[in-house]
Amino acid sequence: MSLSRREFLQMLAAASAAGMNLAACKQKSAGTSAGGPYEVPPFGNVSFLHFTDCHAQLLPVYFREPNINIGVGEALGKPPHRVGDALLQEFNIKPNTLEAHAYTYLNFEEAARQYGKVGGFAHLATLVNNLRGQRPGRTLLLDGGDTWQGSATALWTKGQDMVDACKLLGVDIMTGHWEFTYGAERVQEIIEKDLEGHIEFLAQNVVDNTFEDPIFKAYTIRELGGVPVAIIGQAFPYTPIANPRYMIPEWSFGIRDQRLQETVNQARSKGAQVVVVLSHNGMDVDLKMAGRVSGIDVILGGHTHDGMPAPTVVTNPGGKTLVINSGSNGKFLSVLDLDVKGGKVADYRYKLLPVFSNLIEPDAKMTAYIDTARAPYKTKLEEPLAVTESLLYRRGNFNGSFDQLIVDALIERKEADIAFSPGFRWGTTLLPGDAITMERVMDQTAITYGTTTLTEMTGEQIKNVLEDIADNLFNADPYYQMGGDMVRVGGLHYTIDPNAEIGKRLSDLALHGKPLDANKTYRVAGWASVREQPPGTQIWDLVADYLRDKKTVQVKEINTPKIKGMGENPGVAAV
Repeated sequence: MSLSRREFLQMLAAASAAGMNLAACKQKSAGTSAGGPYEVPPFGNVSFLHFTDCHAQLLPVYFREPNINIGVGEALGKPPHRVGDALLQEFNIKPNTLEAHAYTYLNFEEAARQYGKVGGFAHLATLVNNLRGQRPGRTLLLDGGDTWQGSATALWTKGQDMVDACKLLGVDIMTGHWEFTYGAERVQEIIEKDLEGHIEFLAQNVVDNTFEDPIFKAYTIRELGGVPVAIIGQAFPYTPIANPRYMIPEWSFGIRDQRLQETVNQARSKGAQVVVVLSHNGMDVDLKMAGRVSGIDVILGGHTHDGMPAPTVVTNPGGKTLVINSGSNGKFLSVLDLDVKGGKVADYRYKLLPVFSNLIEPDAKMTAYIDTARAPYKTKLEEPLAVTESLLYRRGNFNGSFDQLIVDALIERKEADIAFSPGFRWGTTLLPGDAITMERVMDQTAITYGTTTLTEMTGEQIKNVLEDIADNLFNADPYYQMGGDMVRVGGLHYTIDPNAEIGKRLSDLALHGKPLDANKTYRVAGWASVREQPPGTQIWDLVADYLRDKKTVQVKEINTPKIKGMGENPGVAAV
């Protein structure tokens, strides 16, 4: 059982007295009268609050950080590719602390029961309001995208529940990725009918296929604390590849760093003294882009769900750029204060705040909104399907335990030899003993193209598919990475060498202890195909039926491949 808020605050006070490394225990918590990490002293004259990749989680959740986040090439051993103890050492965070739990998977179950859930829009609203109140007239709240997708209610309302929540939260500017999977028409409808006059949707890198005319506004200039500040939007550049092309048939994406350079120059020419890119590239892409495009002061990034305790400073021909990533699932809020003097950034202060719901009083207006938005679906959401005896999670380069449950269900229900499940980074965590409700299944599966499939594939085709996906993840050039994780695999075992060349990363593919036959045909189950599918069973219905029959589930073994060539890679840790 998690601690009550009062018990948690008492524990923090005791920890502070004992000298534990809870950096902000001397400060007052937002919405509380006891110590907490949430009152960040104002600094300078321009401020940004940033969250990203909340994946439509309106309520507090558990979310386990990865124990495998492999960096290759120049990214080897550098943030964000450090996990567990290696991450704590990089950022000088003491083990077994509140911060250690926020940023790592270490002792997850024990720490989660001790500290409670994270995120929740009502708690985030209290925090945002408190920080804004300390920085009047000089603060923007920026949303990095992947906001309208990831939950049952978001899917069933076509994103409307999240649109209304973000307006109530006071979001000023956003960009997107999974938003586009509702289709071009729905995205434009929301922008024109709901966001107009409230939230600016920016994306400099999305144009039409024919004339390359911009689909969205590229940037905006706002005056904060008397300083003209430009915000440039950068949507996920590989949307038509990673997601169905047919949903946005007339739109072209891409990184477009030359176009970005021109946009930066234009904003500077119009008087912008600060230039911020609100990006959904993924952190490795942001780091490379920061070295290629001059004149950007800050990149506030998302997509790869990396919660980084400190910015990475990148030097480029025009100076230096701060690259910041703010985690996912509403678990973190970035607070960036800039001191702008003489027309440029002279200094900054930065803090990534973990949002622990036990520490923050929920905002009453947001709470009422969430209750109302969920009310029509409450019975369906809360349906108990089974109980888990295992920790269920997704995040990591390879199979997580919830992924394993999904591929096991696919193999059984589709009578397949092998199952594939996409390497999505969203999806909440359950503790042993928790009920697996319909809502928790939807947290893992809620997309607009969730049809399950059964396909006949040769062993050679299977290997080629896995090689292509591995290259998307482990290509040494970040501009050829798409930011997801390796496809989750059921039934099939393999060895992978992330440092090898494309086509040579996978070896020792075996099914039931026998080598995969390149010429033999196998039955492969899957879901989330980017090709248009005929009507069929949706993945959440298949998994729900599987769980109803099982009643109790235990994931005894996670099908993680044997990893070669990693040596002492700080992005790999055993559990």
